[in-house]
Amino acid sequence: MNEMANGVMGIASMGFIAALVIVGLIAWFFINRASVRASEQIRLLEALLDEQKKQNALLRRLTDNVSGSEKKSAAEQQDQKDFTRLIPER
Repeated sequence: MNEMANGVMGIASMGFIAALVIVGLIAWFFINRASVRASEQIRLLEALLDEQKKQNALLRRLTDNVSGSEKKSAAEQQDQKDFTRLIPER
């Protein structure tokens, strides 16, 4: 009878250990999955930041060109109003 109780206790302890291992593996799976997803989101956010920096640089260049052309057109209008340009030098 004692041997039978020891055998049942051994099987129960093995089952308990197996259950703990399975629960541990499931927990590891979800923690690992969350970590990978977080890393992927960080990578995507960094790529988005790089794209925004490029777009900001392009926008800044575009606005500088527009403001520069407005300055040029204002200077050209001033030159057109200047009558000394019409008189040739001798």
